[in-house]
Amino acid sequence: MRPEFLSTEVATAVPRFSRSSLRFTAPALAIALGLACGKTKPPPAPPLQVEVAAASQQDVPLVHEWIGTVDGFVNAEIRPQVEGYLLRQVYREGFPVKAGQLLFQIDPRQFQAAANQARAGMARDQASLDKARLDVDRYTPLAAQKAISQQELDNALSALKQAQANLDASTAAYEKARLNLEWTRVVSPINGIAGMAKVQVGDLVNGQKAMTTVSTVDPAKVYFSANEAEYMSWAQAWSAKGGGKGSLELVLSDGTRYPLKGDPFMTDRNVDLKTGTILLAGLFPNPDHLLRPGQYAKVRAVLGVEKGAVLAPLRAVWEVQGKSQLAVVADDKVDLRPVVLGPHVGALVVIEKGLKAGEQVVVEGVQKVSAGLLVKPVPAAR
Repeated sequence: MRPEFLSTEVATAVPRFSRSSLRFTAPALAIALGLACGKTKPPPAPPLQVEVAAASQQDVPLVHEWIGTVDGFVNAEIRPQVEGYLLRQVYREGFPVKAGQLLFQIDPRQFQAAANQARAGMARDQASLDKARLDVDRYTPLAAQKAISQQELDNALSALKQAQANLDASTAAYEKARLNLEWTRVVSPINGIAGMAKVQVGDLVNGQKAMTTVSTVDPAKVYFSANEAEYMSWAQAWSAKGGGKGSLELVLSDGTRYPLKGDPFMTDRNVDLKTGTILLAGLFPNPDHLLRPGQYAKVRAVLGVEKGAVLAPLRAVWEVQGKSQLAVVADDKVDLRPVVLGPHVGALVVIEKGLKAGEQVVVEGVQKVSAGLLVKPVPAAR
């Protein structure tokens, strides 16, 4: 087969386009592409809807808060006055006891024997005193009649004094023995709550070891420490209220507020030079014995009033690198502002700096906004 013949066949198989046809096809292709691109372009997104609340302005009480420790009004550490073996424990641990109620019984037998011996010695000395008194009564008229010598009378008088002294000593010994016998009954000196026993039946007990502790918990005492500035403010507020009766509040460890208010009770005599704080104490009624020694609680007191404070919802505040910020909406645009926080007032917080009364702050959707973002503000649900 000849090469000329192949070239002719291939050439006849390829379609031919004229310049005029290409002139019309290119613009049509461009128009088609443009129409296709116009159909896939998304519409602009609507503004982000956020919930806003207006900053309010009102007088706010200045409340200070301290960490406190509950203690009994009186804490009596129970120690035995005599040494002996513990026979039994009488009280129920953790329950109220009355003053004079028996808590422990120490074996009394040796003390009973000592008391009996002392009583016998007292009876013996009483008999000697009676005989000496009779001798003096008999010798006195005889000496006056010169029937006996003065020396005999003097000896009788001396024997009377000696007998009286012996009786006094034996009486004191009996009283001591009787007291030791009474001390084998270990009783509570106060009304209060008895703690856990620190000794067991059969132990040899003495005054070196505490047996338990009884605490008076109604009222309960709460200790807390304040710095000098807080103490001065508190003392002035206390004085202005005529002693501050009912001026203390207590917040328990679970966050609940104790229903009964307390009174200032004690201020320590000096400021601790190491910490710069002074120890204070308040008294709180505790009829249900809810407060127990050793509990931790927060003590609150109003130290004054901040006039015209600006407040914002606490949930509108967010932290960035340890600094507080608010998202403020003006003309439907977000402005992120650093603010200085003051004390909390329920669900609100005082804004010391960075916000004016009436300005709108974002309370829902804070995490989605950024500076300059266009938003659609709607009032937050109350």
